[in-house]
Amino acid sequence: MPTIEFDQVTKNFAGNTVIKGFDATVPDKEFLVLLGPSGCGKSTMLRMIAGLTDISSGELRFDGAVVNDMEPKKRNIAFVFQSYALYPHMSVRANIGFPLVMDNFKWWHHIPLVGGFARRALMKRGDIAGKIDQAAEMLELTDYLDRRPKALSGGQRQRVAVARSLIREPALYLLDEPLSNLDAKLRTQMRAEISALHDRVQKSFVYVTHDQVEAMTMGTRIIVLNDGVVQQYGTPKEIYDRPANTFVARFIGSPPMNLVPVTFTDHRADMFGNTLSFAPPAAVGERAMQLGIRAEKVRVHAAGQTAGQPGYPAQIITVENLGAETVVGFKFGTEPHAFEVGARVSRDLFYAKLVGDVRLEHAQMCTVSFDPADVLWYSTESGELFDSAQMASS
Repeated sequence: MPTIEFDQVTKNFAGNTVIKGFDATVPDKEFLVLLGPSGCGKSTMLRMIAGLTDISSGELRFDGAVVNDMEPKKRNIAFVFQSYALYPHMSVRANIGFPLVMDNFKWWHHIPLVGGFARRALMKRGDIAGKIDQAAEMLELTDYLDRRPKALSGGQRQRVAVARSLIREPALYLLDEPLSNLDAKLRTQMRAEISALHDRVQKSFVYVTHDQVEAMTMGTRIIVLNDGVVQQYGTPKEIYDRPANTFVARFIGSPPMNLVPVTFTDHRADMFGNTLSFAPPAAVGERAMQLGIRAEKVRVHAAGQTAGQPGYPAQIITVENLGAETVVGFKFGTEPHAFEVGARVSRDLFYAKLVGDVRLEHAQMCTVSFDPADVLWYSTESGELFDSAQMASS
């Protein structure tokens, strides 16, 4: 059960750098998620951990030991691929037990007939059969052990692939977008099953996905990647509450964090013609910044109503009733300089707080407000977050 350390890990393909100076330390027993858009280097990083792809430079260490040149079979890992990769001619029992059969592989297993008898004998051996039954019970596959993969649903096939990796009792589990081929209902079910599996086995997991919902609900730590560069490393709460830059702010959250341009002139901060009612961090030396506010922190009121908080006029452009909550889209300013922002509020709050319980419609004017304590500030030039210590010293 290793602690994984990435020390300036880099990967080049044909002169193109796809992983750039990757640094991170992942403690034992964590559920680490590599999150990012397609082509950002997530799967390449996972394959380097597995030893399936060489590291161009830097060091990868398990518990302090460099494993750059260690063969995959010696790393004590299990790999669950995006495709199920099940053997169609084998039963579920044989698919699950295949890694243990291969661990006991002998040269004479290649001999026709003799090898077949030997492999069947291994499958019936007490220790191997017991581990197969245990893995099948853990993933609710006991009733399907004698079926072939073609007789299983997509979710059941994925569970067989997970059981096959579980049976070897590895120190580290690697999962490469294992849920991408499943429908929405099965993805939700499998998310819960994989999280429960992590809790039971108490081993380290490294999970690759581009789905932020999977990352936020399953991971104990997340590495956000973009173009081969680590954008942020932290817990789901840290990444959601304080995105390190505008890329993470836009990538995490549905709807994503609102980033509103703000300009400074003397002692005044202007947001599309509206003077901010609180003091921005003007001392950082930039004449323009971006105000970041999560959609659920934005309050929407009828025009002229702000419930005692300073408000800013805006125009409703969309109202999406999602049942438990409502997503409201609105814009500041006028064309061609209008800027769109979103708010997410509970359905009951949305209806109750309007004057006369009147529902806001498209093109209506409204007032929005937010608590200055919920605002984050980002550099317009670099996109980086200004933290409180940096503001205090500026």
